[in-house]
Amino acid sequence: MKTLQLLKTNFIQTGLLCASTLLLSGVLHTAAAQTAASAPQAGAAQGYPNRPVKIVVPFAASGPADIYARFIAQRLGDELKQTFVVENKPGAGSIIGTDFAAKSPADGYTLLMMSNTQTINESLTPNKPFALMRDFVAVSPINSSDLMLVVHPSVPAKTVGELIALAKTKPGKINYASSGNGTPYHMAGELFKYLAGVDMTHIPYKGSAAARTDVVGGQVDVMIDAVTTMTEFSRDGRVRGLATTGRKRSTVMPDMPTVAEAGLPKYEMSIWLGIMAPKGTPAPIVARLNEEIRKILSRPEVRDAWAKQGAFPMIMSTNEFTQFLDADIAQWATVVKVSGAKPD
Repeated sequence: MKTLQLLKTNFIQTGLLCASTLLLSGVLHTAAAQTAASAPQAGAAQGYPNRPVKIVVPFAASGPADIYARFIAQRLGDELKQTFVVENKPGAGSIIGTDFAAKSPADGYTLLMMSNTQTINESLTPNKPFALMRDFVAVSPINSSDLMLVVHPSVPAKTVGELIALAKTKPGKINYASSGNGTPYHMAGELFKYLAGVDMTHIPYKGSAAARTDVVGGQVDVMIDAVTTMTEFSRDGRVRGLATTGRKRSTVMPDMPTVAEAGLPKYEMSIWLGIMAPKGTPAPIVARLNEEIRKILSRPEVRDAWAKQGAFPMIMSTNEFTQFLDADIAQWATVVKVSGAKPD
């Protein structure tokens, strides 16, 4: 206050009140300019969406990301009275589709369905044409689920301990499938190898459906896959489920131990899904999408249906999701470093 009073006195004494008037005029002009600059963003949100919205899924069809993208797309379409179209662009461990979304117009009409594949790739594949937190803004998470460690019935291992022992007697001979480099399924296998002290060969596929098919068919020995999609194969005996990967036992497979219970106490892994948008997407549109997605995830029927599949809604604000993404990127950077994981 003392400083302000001295300034005021100085203006009066030196006859510079006219200068203060000019200064005030400049401030008002700047404020008006800022208001005008924000007007296009506010205008962009008015009536949004007035044409179809594309959700880019950088993974193959029939995997969890594709399934839940279509689930969300249908319900957003119902709520916002506009078509939400899912477009699959798999390849290069999600990099092809993610790069396509990053280079799309930042107008709210192209969204990205993403997972911890993207946060893993920030450290596993640093020389990408995009950076996640530089080229995208967080919209909303969708859900999370545990994974399941399974083997083909021909593999002579009925427990996690037996699988580890078998892998130690055959270094590099046991192979495991994943949906591609940098995906949670890939890193789940690398984390298992690191903690168990075994050498298994990674077989990357272009999607989880193809990887799952070859494990069921016996072309690959092992896979760590989403509980939401592998449970039925385990229940009907097409694969042998050894353990789930969460901190607690899965609600859909309560009789199956966790990997931690079965011999690797530090092992924990999950897959989560979320929505991002190209950087520069108008903030009111991002906020509207977050609000509508949170409403969908809060519905009791959605929560109950997903619980039966082993998936659980993740409800966050855009700021909370941004913080979550930053933390996940840092966490996976540590795992990549200690495990020595590399893209094949």
